[in-house]
Amino acid sequence: MALIVQKFGGSSVADADRIRNCAQRIVASKRAGNQVVVVVSARGDKTDELIELARAITANPPPREMDMLLATGEQESVALMAMAVQELGEPAISLTGYQIGILTDSTFTKARIRKISVERMRTALADGNIVIAAGFQGIDEDFNITTLGRGGSDTTATALAAVLEADVCEIYTDVEGIFTTDPRLVKAARKITRISYDEMLELTSLGGGKMHSRSIEFAKKYRVPLLVRPAYTAGDGTLIAPQLDEHAPVVSSVALVKSEAIVNLRELPDRPGVLAAVFTKMAERKIPIDMVIQDIAENSVASVSFTVPQDDLADALTAAEEAVKSLGAGRVQHGTNVSKVSVVGSGMRTHTGVAAQMFHSLSQAGVNMTMITTSEIKISALVNRDQSQIALNAVHDGFALEKDTATAPSVGYAQRVEESHPRMPRADLERDVVSRLASMEDIVVSDVHLDEQQARVTIRRVQDRPGIAAEVFTAVAEGGVMVDMIVQNVGHDELTDLSFTVPRVDLERCLLLVRELISDWPGATLSYDGEMALLTVMGIGLRSHTGVGERMFRALSDAGVNVQLVNTSEIRFGVVVARTDAAKAHQALLAAFGLQA
Repeated sequence: MALIVQKFGGSSVADADRIRNCAQRIVASKRAGNQVVVVVSARGDKTDELIELARAITANPPPREMDMLLATGEQESVALMAMAVQELGEPAISLTGYQIGILTDSTFTKARIRKISVERMRTALADGNIVIAAGFQGIDEDFNITTLGRGGSDTTATALAAVLEADVCEIYTDVEGIFTTDPRLVKAARKITRISYDEMLELTSLGGGKMHSRSIEFAKKYRVPLLVRPAYTAGDGTLIAPQLDEHAPVVSSVALVKSEAIVNLRELPDRPGVLAAVFTKMAERKIPIDMVIQDIAENSVASVSFTVPQDDLADALTAAEEAVKSLGAGRVQHGTNVSKVSVVGSGMRTHTGVAAQMFHSLSQAGVNMTMITTSEIKISALVNRDQSQIALNAVHDGFALEKDTATAPSVGYAQRVEESHPRMPRADLERDVVSRLASMEDIVVSDVHLDEQQARVTIRRVQDRPGIAAEVFTAVAEGGVMVDMIVQNVGHDELTDLSFTVPRVDLERCLLLVRELISDWPGATLSYDGEMALLTVMGIGLRSHTGVGERMFRALSDAGVNVQLVNTSEIRFGVVVARTDAAKAHQALLAAFGLQA
């Protein structure tokens, strides 16, 4: 007998007919021999109606009372769903978050789950009941009703699946599954059959896939298979689960975030503590920053850039000004009318040509890139918002994602990257950390990986035009050089700088390729450093928990380590430091995240 958790969103239970349709699915699962727990959201636009009603009473509704009010939406829908299931002849019991025993912290309107009791659900299931659980809600230690914030019902479903050790968690939505990109924007978008947790985490951070980061974090932490299925048809949907390496696509999806803004801190002192000051100010205001970039300093002056959602720009600028003031140097600039296009794929870990293919596709479409940053399985580029749709189509077409079996990039080739020394597999490291968590939603930093075999290459003062990055990384990929970190910061005066890291053993070959390429570029200069180290903090929840960057850069600052390059993602924060600082930087980060043992 399998245990299945099913989640139905607000549109799926908007009226009596839809509730009855969902009930039929639920009952069919039970009669197939399964134990079934169902998580239900508030009906249709119920939550919006309650918010409008509250605002008609007061312009500033207290967060505690808003949680008390909004939780009634799910209480209504679970009762109706239990009635519909009982009408079909199966026993069912509806339970609120309080009745289940979902204990949260006291952060009203965006609470985090600490622990969940399973006794009442287990007893109800053993008695033959279908359990209908209210999504989105819990209680704190003082018995106040709390709500979990955006995507809260998805979070509830995956959390219940985790504690019940469910065989699968089915998320029913108004789409067929996870697509290679938004099918409303690209008609050729194709449904993906299977995608890995890491790929999905990166995709949800980019606003794609009809899921939210916290629910994917739960699934990855506790190894819950997630099946995203259509609510109104019998489609198979998309399975989110560990990806077998031999089946990992080089690129699985492309995502677009339309409304981004750039914050650029220039003329900063090149010394330890600068990034710690910046991240501290951002964390104090809980600003979700993305695409953090620090490129190599020149004349003891550094530049740091990051993106924020357009709506958070004013707060981000205030925090940036405070950081500059505390440092006693620097100035703040910003830009708007930009969008972010990203490719995600597990296979890019071992293929040399992914960046080159992406940049070539954008170049062919006449799209210039303002900023570039990479992670282990993601490449993001900032483009002019007016060209965002062109960019999305170009990249999707460039990787032939409309095909059932997407071909590898036309440049570069796959190569096997061997570990330089034996280490516990990352999945085992994550499970070890999860087993010691005090709270279910605590951040998981499973590893701080040190690679002392890195070299840094920087090309300065190249023309800020379409095609430059494509030319560089095509040459490097065709030379068989695997690039790890790519950083392009905001350009000025129609010029930009481009930095990247490569294995030290490939440095000479890379330099020959790049020197030949830039020999005809007026004013361009090439510099390098063969004695670099790359430190990578890996885990789950790195960006959904504000303060991770602050802790990371504070630890490096306290150890007297200067950071030369930075980039970030949903599952990885990477920094490049001098090789002479590698050991103490590694120990500082291990201590900061409690990983010394």
